Amino acid sequence: MKVAIVHDWLTGMRGGERCLEAFCEVFPEADLYTLLYIKGSVAPAIERHRIHTSFIQSLPFAGKAYRYYLPLFPMAIESLRLTSYDLVLSSSHCVAKGIRPPRGARHLCYIHAPMRYVWDQFESYAGGGQSGLVARVGMGLFRARLQAWDVASAARVDQFVANSLNIAKKVQRYYGRPASVLHPPVDWQAFRASDRAEDFYLMVTAFAPYKRIDLAIQACNGMKRRLKIIGKGQEEVRLRKLAGPTVEFLGWQPDEVVREHYMRCRALLFPGEEDFGIVPLEAMACGKPVIAFGRGGVLETVVPLVAPMVGEKGTLRVRPAGDRSPQPPTGIFFDAQTVAAVAEAIETFERHRAEFDSSAIRAYVAGFDRTVFKARLSELARAVVAGTD
Repeated sequence: MKVAIVHDWLTGMRGGERCLEAFCEVFPEADLYTLLYIKGSVAPAIERHRIHTSFIQSLPFAGKAYRYYLPLFPMAIESLRLTSYDLVLSSSHCVAKGIRPPRGARHLCYIHAPMRYVWDQFESYAGGGQSGLVARVGMGLFRARLQAWDVASAARVDQFVANSLNIAKKVQRYYGRPASVLHPPVDWQAFRASDRAEDFYLMVTAFAPYKRIDLAIQACNGMKRRLKIIGKGQEEVRLRKLAGPTVEFLGWQPDEVVREHYMRCRALLFPGEEDFGIVPLEAMACGKPVIAFGRGGVLETVVPLVAPMVGEKGTLRVRPAGDRSPQPPTGIFFDAQTVAAVAEAIETFERHRAEFDSSAIRAYVAGFDRTVFKARLSELARAVVAGTD
């Protein structure tokens, strides 16, 4: 079976690229197509493939400012010419699903999200943070055209596989198409559980407005709790101004340093709403609880000590004493994206820390291991090529 893999861009190892790495391991002889590739920015398992790029690669400042070329992305992905493939496997959160498959090929799309820049997170990307007026107006002008292309290009996909039930619902809402669900992989064997808990909370995140890092910073400021933040991004200047003396910015760190911090922290703070979110699973693979906003992908990955509180008000409800639910809790949800809600969740966690068992939390994540993901992906690929999907 001759396979072409399509990914939006190759500029760093984030959650989507972890999935792509698994794709490349399942199909080691596949050709790889992408809008833009920065050499050395992704894992060796990806870079070993023959990589084809679009004209975006040659545009001025594309390496650092490629997102400004968003209106050109549909044209760029359609400019990539694929010939003589049996399977096109796209990994898409932007335009990769819009690739034109060659005649006779089947197209399986693993979708991380519909083009979030023009749908439900438009305001966060175009209007939030430090975006200038020109950028916001420009995005507004192109939004309707990009939405129309996004919907039309969905017809080029034979089968959608969503990274979560949350995204499967969006695929149905925006494209009118069903999607099966395959959760992204965690390299479970690369992590170890730890009972050690030093006196700090942790965030591992890009500094984007929708991540709501500001809530965690302000909550920890007010509670005088230590918070360490691993990551970088467009919001860094603003966030540093918000931070008090108990907040420490560590920048981007290599995987081994991130794992070490997972093992040492008291818990992970996750105040944003994510389509899926791999970071909570990584923290739990180290046996650490997750304190999260109870909406989006975490509803599929975190088992709360308290009942989900989405849309409700009032105090957090803790599981009754003697509750013998089969899966021990792996985290705590809060019901509103406010500083007060984050602070209350942290206080609740501190009162109930004894309820969390690091070994049980780690064992729960084994079901998300990359071996499970790769086996299921291979099954789906064979089925779609055979026409039995």
